[in-house]
Amino acid sequence: MTNQIVLKSPLTLLLALAFSLVSTASLAKSQALADLISQEWQYRMAQNPLDATSNGIKAYNDRLGDVSLTALTKQIAKKKDFLAQLKTIDTRTFTEQEKINAELFTWQLSGEIKDFELKSYQIPFNTFWSFYTAVGSTMPTTPMRNLRDYQDYIKRLSDIPRFFSQHIANMQQGINDNFMLPKVVLEGIIPTIDAQIYKNAEQNALFKPFTTFPKGINKSQQQALIIEAKKVFEQDVHPAYQQLSDFFKKQYLPKAPIKIGAYYINNGQAYYAQQIRNYVTVTNLSAAQIHQTGLAEVARIRAEMEKLIKQQEFAGDFKDFVQFLRSNEQFYAATKRDLLKEASYIAKRIDHKMPGYFKTLPRLSYGVVPVPDAMAPNYTTAAYWNAIKDGDTGGNYMINTYALDQRPLYELTALTLHEAVPGHHHQAAISSELENVPEFRKSLYFSAFGEGWALYSEKLGVEMGLYETPYDDFGRLSYEMWRACRLVIDTGVHAMGWSRQQALDFLANNTSLSLANVRAEVDRYISWPGQALSYKLGEMKIWQLRAKAEKALAQQFDIREFHDVILKNGALPLVLLEKQVDAYTAKISSEQRQRTKN
Repeated sequence: MTNQIVLKSPLTLLLALAFSLVSTASLAKSQALADLISQEWQYRMAQNPLDATSNGIKAYNDRLGDVSLTALTKQIAKKKDFLAQLKTIDTRTFTEQEKINAELFTWQLSGEIKDFELKSYQIPFNTFWSFYTAVGSTMPTTPMRNLRDYQDYIKRLSDIPRFFSQHIANMQQGINDNFMLPKVVLEGIIPTIDAQIYKNAEQNALFKPFTTFPKGINKSQQQALIIEAKKVFEQDVHPAYQQLSDFFKKQYLPKAPIKIGAYYINNGQAYYAQQIRNYVTVTNLSAAQIHQTGLAEVARIRAEMEKLIKQQEFAGDFKDFVQFLRSNEQFYAATKRDLLKEASYIAKRIDHKMPGYFKTLPRLSYGVVPVPDAMAPNYTTAAYWNAIKDGDTGGNYMINTYALDQRPLYELTALTLHEAVPGHHHQAAISSELENVPEFRKSLYFSAFGEGWALYSEKLGVEMGLYETPYDDFGRLSYEMWRACRLVIDTGVHAMGWSRQQALDFLANNTSLSLANVRAEVDRYISWPGQALSYKLGEMKIWQLRAKAEKALAQQFDIREFHDVILKNGALPLVLLEKQVDAYTAKISSEQRQRTKN
């Protein structure tokens, strides 16, 4: 065989050169986006040390964030600069994942900028979350593996007074601007702050790392660390909580408004509209539309509940049945341990069935954990707390064991599906284990996606055969009704001038929730505008997308693949999630048509 030299035409060479230039330009744009996202992530972690700890970054474990108005203003200027740089990048030639990266990056930055402009930093707390509980939940679970870790921890403890003082200054400005939470909410929050003021360090959950030490720290070092920590608790930590309590009691509470809802605070309408966008992740829904959707859902679910009651041949009406559930001893655990054991049993029953409904299962485990005693009296019935990356424990399915006569067992199956698997833990763990995506996407959270998925999971439990009794199923319906009521109550309180009593009555009369939970939930909605909308609206969108996919794919529909499509990109705004599902159904349909032709 002879060697031959193949001469290319000038046109071929020009085309090859043009293709090379286009490819080089595309790579440059891709790299520009990746670099920008990486720069922002590094900056974000440096400015938010607790978040850095949660993401397994130890470089800032010796401090808390700077939340002074000066610092926050600089941070927002930086975010605006990142967003401006993003807008200069042409995304048209990007891959699907690069387009998702750019779109999520835009959502995140735009929302944070708007929140700052509406002065959301002036209310850095609600009944569910706060800057002081963030300290209490993150710090004790920080991995402590060597002497440096303990030294950093003590430095972070000593930084609490500054951190609290800066938040107090922001709240003080909120008093001046009439941008505050109402008095009735504060009356429930203040006792949770007082519960952090202890006579000695050992009583404080923040002292937990000093109760056990890794082998590499000798006895004399341990003793020195304990002495230093106790000094910091006495001189810094407990006085900081006392100062915070005094501020709430003597300055904030006396100036707090009697009337509830964003409807009455300064610039409240714009603030509530932005909260709807943040939590629902759609731009075309008004409070009035959401309110009507809620009323329709309440009526539909109420009919299902009435049907179930009738099937039990119960001698009484809806109100009588709910009273029976709230008062009968068979529906309540005798001890805290019994409640935790029942939740654990349900969790393992669900785990056993997961492979039949999900192709992708996360590596990260989870546990059933009681809500800390200091938080429990004013806390919701349960929650999920993410695991710290590279930490010593898995995810935390938190069960409130306070007031056992208010924690009905018939709600526990729905609760576990929601908070643990396939709800929050499953979804969050999959996000944290995403590969070949920027770091910010692994911990990114959109409420309508996360809470919508968790509520979808409750109903998925019916298909999974997990509701063993009619009472368990009524508990599920009550939980669904609870979330439908939120649409009505949240919009009623924050856009239509509802009173707290109207909200309490509406929730109590339409669900089997205990009265303690009714009070805690209503105060949560009052203190956290818009968040309560995300559950039902997110769930409805996921069921809508599933019905659409089932119709389009018919026999080709695979529930395990559908769930992978929903979760495989981590948290997404609902508008972007719909694009992903539509692309999936179009792809499967196209492949089916091609097979038919062949």
